[in-house]
Amino acid sequence: MLYRKMNNTDRKLSILGFGCMRLPQTADFAIDEVKATAMVRYAIDRGINYIDTAYVYHNGESEPFLSRALADGYRQKVNLATKMPVWDVESQQDMDRILDEQLQRLNTDHIDFYLLHGLSHSSWVDMVNLNVGEFLDNAIADGRIRSAGFSFHDNVQVFKEIVDAYPWTFAQIQYNYMDEDYQAGTAGLNYAAEKGLGIVVMEPLRGGVLAQETAETKKLWASGGKSLSAAEWGLRWLWNRPEVTVVLSGMSTMQQVKDNMSYANDGKPSLLTANDLDVYEQVKTFYRSRVKIPCTNCRYCQPCMVGVGIPDCFSAYNDAFIYNDTAAAKFCYNAFTASGGDASQCQDCGVCESLCPQHILIRERLKEVVSLFKH
Repeated sequence: MLYRKMNNTDRKLSILGFGCMRLPQTADFAIDEVKATAMVRYAIDRGINYIDTAYVYHNGESEPFLSRALADGYRQKVNLATKMPVWDVESQQDMDRILDEQLQRLNTDHIDFYLLHGLSHSSWVDMVNLNVGEFLDNAIADGRIRSAGFSFHDNVQVFKEIVDAYPWTFAQIQYNYMDEDYQAGTAGLNYAAEKGLGIVVMEPLRGGVLAQETAETKKLWASGGKSLSAAEWGLRWLWNRPEVTVVLSGMSTMQQVKDNMSYANDGKPSLLTANDLDVYEQVKTFYRSRVKIPCTNCRYCQPCMVGVGIPDCFSAYNDAFIYNDTAAAKFCYNAFTASGGDASQCQDCGVCESLCPQHILIRERLKEVVSLFKH
């Protein structure tokens, strides 16, 4: 296993982190503890030392599961990361209560890397109003957490504002070779790195869709002259960036653990050749040829007067066709519209269409989104 030093800490972290959001499940959707424990311990025994979870993963059972999986001395071998569910916080007292509950659920006296979960503009404003910085300072001072960070789901401008607002140790962003301009993207990654933050990457394979292979992508990857799987190509692209500290993988089978750990043996920065990078561009061009709605995410149509997240709706719709996986796209769509912003809220006013540089017939295309993702 290869390791990279997290900026502003003395920690050398495995370049592959174990994400505990997609653990194997039983027929009734509970965590399969036998399989999952074997996977976690296999990974730790062979060098993974960064384990990531959250209060809400697996319907709240991921943290309690880890307390058992990390028994027998395994907790002492890893850097443990978990996240505060900011949507459930209404006061600093809530912050302290939740953190203390997480410590109890994880059966530990400290969290090595503690994140505010899924920050966006609105949730960050809420956190600022509750003086979350003071809470983090106090939790670091009393030893309950070692390092503070945040995971993120919004645009790069919001990302930069959050980076500048507190002396974070690290940020966790969605990033992969198809998402260079999505959310924080490459611009955000570079900005955070320049500010001295470590970078933890989530969704390196876009929930697994970039690990899938079509006849077309198989030919394109093979043209690179290397016998690599699509998953290994995807992970190598990230490890090629020296700014990236840890790449998280939500592994569901022991074979995925073994495969990803073998890929990590070659995960060195600046390893990719000009020919390799050209292959990625060819694969990206192929995927983008499947785009149905030519939305560039310029966001000139925002804000919608009734709150429809037009670019996000179109992004999820396009993903269903780009990756030929409607179920995965629907899952993401339902996740980001859980608190509003879905296409069905459109009031057919047409203001957005007058603002769209691409001249998209937005109202009609939103109806297509509704039709594709209807329950």
